[in-house]
Amino acid sequence: MSVAPTRVQADVLKKAPGGPRRFQLNLRQSGIYIAFAAIVLLFTILTGGDMLAPQNISNVIVQNSYILILAIGMILVIIAGHIDLSVGSIVAATGAVAAVLMVNHDVPWPLALLITLIVGGLIGAWQGYWVAYFGIPAFIVTLAGMLLFRAVTYNILGNRGIGPFPEEVRTLANGFTEGYLGNIGLGALGGADLFTLLIGVFAVGGIVVSQWRSRAGRLRFGQVVEPFPLFVAKIVTASVVVMFVIVQLARFRNLPWVLVLLAALVLGYSLLTNRAVFGRQIYAVGGNLQAATLSGVKTKAVVFWIFVNMGVLAALAGIIFAGRLNQANPTGGDQLELDAIAAAFIGGAAVQGGVGKVVGAITGGLIMGVINNGMSLIGAPSEQVMLVKGAVLLAAVAFDVWTKRRAGASR
Repeated sequence: MSVAPTRVQADVLKKAPGGPRRFQLNLRQSGIYIAFAAIVLLFTILTGGDMLAPQNISNVIVQNSYILILAIGMILVIIAGHIDLSVGSIVAATGAVAAVLMVNHDVPWPLALLITLIVGGLIGAWQGYWVAYFGIPAFIVTLAGMLLFRAVTYNILGNRGIGPFPEEVRTLANGFTEGYLGNIGLGALGGADLFTLLIGVFAVGGIVVSQWRSRAGRLRFGQVVEPFPLFVAKIVTASVVVMFVIVQLARFRNLPWVLVLLAALVLGYSLLTNRAVFGRQIYAVGGNLQAATLSGVKTKAVVFWIFVNMGVLAALAGIIFAGRLNQANPTGGDQLELDAIAAAFIGGAAVQGGVGKVVGAITGGLIMGVINNGMSLIGAPSEQVMLVKGAVLLAAVAFDVWTKRRAGASR
């Protein structure tokens, strides 16, 4: 049932140039997914299909898990108009703390993980204080933190690594779910884990329901939505991609535990940024700090807690990184901050802040991971990998600037 516009809404529509507003495709948001699909297709062709093999898809997810975790925290920092150059060093320092607790002092692994996350939060609080309450630019504070916490790592570990980690930590970083319901035949594709397939079906159902409810809510409030055929095409495409990945994982070794962790983080932080008051305050601080202050937003507290959150996620990434290598070493996490920042900007974050999505940052991180993996599969040297990644980052930021100028010119 359609609701007729009120008199005020009708007057606004009449006065608006061109009459009622029409849906316009957001190039900034949709372009990243088109680019991702194009990159995957390119490497699939260049590798003769190996890019989309079950084992390789699993490898891409597991090998880039800690970067994706960092990208979730980094996108919030960048949305708020800041940057964090210290996350690679925090990954190393917290990984060292976890190793000393679990390996040297035999602290039970759940308690050791909790302590490590608290240490990461304290590191974030230390940096957040200087940025939010002392007024030092985040670039300077986190640049100092990058040096500080790398030095802390060397002081903890010296020039040696500490390991091995307990089996539970290694399983979280590298392990897979058990075949709880057994296998099911998929014809020419062979056997696949039934439990993993059911998880995929539930995930697709969740995507359909959430997108349908979001569209219905926008229509209820008279907002502009995409045409229904485009909406259906978007849902079908997302569902097909999710089920393809799930089927490939089910054919290999089931769901990686780190993928389960990532899914929980993406869902939680997406709800935070889209539905929670604090998430809206992050966008307000990054979009217009002065207006946010005048609106009653406690901007200093928002910035402070953003850095605390970044510290906690960096500690989680440190645990995953060290668990994957099965040891903590003083050079761990080197240059991970560059990958996390690149993932956020490739995923649609704006240089000035106020723009960005968690799903976009994950997509940006996957693009970096696919480039690394694809170039490795075709035997490209490391300098070519760096060249391509740098070009992609520059193109993403240039595209962001171009869309802004285009939007300004159209207005």
